Amino acid sequence: MNAVPTRLHGGLDLGSTAIKMLVIDDEGVEIAGAQVPTPWRVGEGGTTDIDADDLLRAVQSLIDLIDADLTSITSAALTSLAVAGMGETGILIDAEGRAAAPGFAWFDPRGLEQIAAFPSVVREEFAGRTGLPLGAQVSVAKLAWLRDQGTVLTGLRWLDLPEFVVAALGGDIALELSLASRTGLIDQDSGAAWPAMLDALGVTAELLPPLRGGGLPWGTASGAFGPRVAGAALTVAGHDHLVAAQANGTLDADGYHVSLGTAEVLLRVLDEPLGFAARQRLADALINEVRHVVPGQHVLVAGVKTGLLLRRVLHAAGISDRAGRDALDAAVMALPVEGDLPAGAIEVSGARNDDGVLRLTLHAEASPAEIFGAALRHSNAEVAELIAAMDREVAPATHSTLTGGWAGMASVRRARAEVLPNPSLSTREQDVAWGAADMARRLVSASVPS
Repeated sequence: MNAVPTRLHGGLDLGSTAIKMLVIDDEGVEIAGAQVPTPWRVGEGGTTDIDADDLLRAVQSLIDLIDADLTSITSAALTSLAVAGMGETGILIDAEGRAAAPGFAWFDPRGLEQIAAFPSVVREEFAGRTGLPLGAQVSVAKLAWLRDQGTVLTGLRWLDLPEFVVAALGGDIALELSLASRTGLIDQDSGAAWPAMLDALGVTAELLPPLRGGGLPWGTASGAFGPRVAGAALTVAGHDHLVAAQANGTLDADGYHVSLGTAEVLLRVLDEPLGFAARQRLADALINEVRHVVPGQHVLVAGVKTGLLLRRVLHAAGISDRAGRDALDAAVMALPVEGDLPAGAIEVSGARNDDGVLRLTLHAEASPAEIFGAALRHSNAEVAELIAAMDREVAPATHSTLTGGWAGMASVRRARAEVLPNPSLSTREQDVAWGAADMARRLVSASVPS
């Protein structure tokens, strides 16, 4: 048996498909890991939300799995714990910290009517102020929808999902800047709440708890989730894609960090914001310019719903396990990149970040491999448009790093080599959870190995 680690540091990743946790030691070596499905409730028309109690039960079950995994190694509690997660999804809490409404998935369509009814000045300035395109994806759309369904927002506070989990663990009630940047509530130039947006919602700045940078102290874990995490120093790591890129060490000014999960996200780091006009232009291409988890830095965030579409292709083909996915991957690789069917035999749409609905038109008999390949070519075209839009604002990237579950497929990597500069594959399986654990490690270490 290996030597017992002196200290343990945990990282939680609240992902769209699964909630993952990794534990590392002071050297950054992975000691234990586990994951559980994200407990979404799926309704008609793509509506997808999460009940706060279901979320916390999932976190508890994950901690229990980690505890069992560590039992043969040590009984020591975690020294520190950091939580990262998806953007846009959050929970409204009351004065006692109880959830007052469900959290909505970033791809939930509710809120379109409400954002269309925002005052014209808010709609016109939204992208330039917030760095986000105005659409149902942003958190303010869901807040307006809840308001119109009868939820009284006065007296409630907003927490993004990682901040809600940290608060439930016993930590402070506060917002992390990279996550708050995803809500549509923050003016990117001031870093504070945007008054016009608050007015449109009929709320005051009291809706937002204090803003704080990722990786800073967030209190100490109580015993509510068991002795394995009790007493751990807590922090919110930040937006999942940014945490992964920072941990991987590949997000520099010359490169893309490409996360291929349910959403495919391309990141470019900026040493300073590009300004109102550039944010407006980028938003027209559905590209965000928001705050990084690194203090003082901003990032370009460009996304397509590649993973969502690929998953639906798998389901349509009756593929639900790893063996089936691997067999399909091999079949796609046996085809040329453009497939063997005549041009136009398969039409695919839906990958744009404001869409997500897989639409297939087959003009010929097509195998699952041909359809999967066509979906990859369609998402390639969307990625190429995003790159062109970013290249108009900043110097073109010279390299890129692929991470995330879909990057494990050879056919996905081959497709992206057609549009990304000098792509390479991350060597880590769980970049976000490891990045969060590393941030937890740094929280309690004055100097740690790089």
